[in-house]
Amino acid sequence: MNSLSNDYHSGIFNDPQTPCLSLYMPTHRALPHSSQDAIRFRNLIKELEASLAQKYTEAEYRPLLEPLETLHASYDFWNHNLDGLAVLSAPGLFRFYRLQRAVPERVVVANSFHLKPLLRILQSADSYYVLGLSRDKAVLYEGNRDALDEVELPDGFPQTRESVLGEKSRQTNVSASAHDSAVGGVVFGKGEKSDQLEAETERFFRAVDQAVLENYSRPSNQSLLVAALSEQFSLFHKISRNPMLMDENIELHPNALSSEELRERSWKIIEPHFLNRLSGLIDAFHAARARGQSDDDLAIVARNAVAGRVSTLLVEAERSTPGHLDAESGAIEFDDLEHPKVDDLLDDLSAVVLKNGGEVIVVPAERMPTKSGVAAIYRF
Repeated sequence: MNSLSNDYHSGIFNDPQTPCLSLYMPTHRALPHSSQDAIRFRNLIKELEASLAQKYTEAEYRPLLEPLETLHASYDFWNHNLDGLAVLSAPGLFRFYRLQRAVPERVVVANSFHLKPLLRILQSADSYYVLGLSRDKAVLYEGNRDALDEVELPDGFPQTRESVLGEKSRQTNVSASAHDSAVGGVVFGKGEKSDQLEAETERFFRAVDQAVLENYSRPSNQSLLVAALSEQFSLFHKISRNPMLMDENIELHPNALSSEELRERSWKIIEPHFLNRLSGLIDAFHAARARGQSDDDLAIVARNAVAGRVSTLLVEAERSTPGHLDAESGAIEFDDLEHPKVDDLLDDLSAVVLKNGGEVIVVPAERMPTKSGVAAIYRF
């Protein structure tokens, strides 16, 4: 599966060939509701086809639909649903993302991709990674306060010690088992083989650290929590160059916990940091308001966002404000939520702030410091 953070920050969506197809739908993790997901997906493909047929010949649009039809026909694909699905298709480009949050059902055919639902997910303040680590294997999870799921790692990611060291690592597998076992208080595997094992483990951990930093932490700027035995965590923490690595850890390998237990233990560590971060942002908003450098009026914030004044924008999660934003003047026009061509003003506003180098943070409703759904802090 594709990495949303990597793809978005790489800029591959900036100048796509046309037409661009965007499909969003909520999905379900378990039966019986998940059995209907493929049917709904097929219906959305038909909607895309009907829209394409108004402007393009079948020979022109068929290649864009074929990857979606392949997904629809894959029995295995529909056995791994999360809470939402996003599919993007254009000439020479196809991406799909399983999402940990539900998204409204929608299909769009346009000259650019409809990315605003993905922005909400990318900018959520409660997102984090968990790295499960042993001497021989690495596994990565992505989570938020409600869910934690294993990441489908790309080819070339150092998932095992053997993948980094090759045949050489097999020679010390027996030593590794002995080193991690104890009988009557005596630990086996000391001496030369133990030193070799330690050196190989360090090389493996360095490769994992670099891969996680480049492919996940740097693009997403999300906290990284490690689940590992104390000895392995100490070594990884010592060699890691990842600024998002947390000092706290879960002193167990994920294999020793159920998925729900791992989520609960992870969130117990992450939650205080999440709340402290939100508290700091809210305090900064109120302090800026005292200086006349913040606002929560949507019309005023929109004009300042277009002018490049917004440094930080807090947006209420799950909040929708239907309407249109003029990207040139910042003028807004409210509209009817039921109209299929109407965008969400909060998503449009977020896109403008990000384009102008600002930061957007999606905040739970119960933590928002305003009633309008937005809270902006200005640069000047």
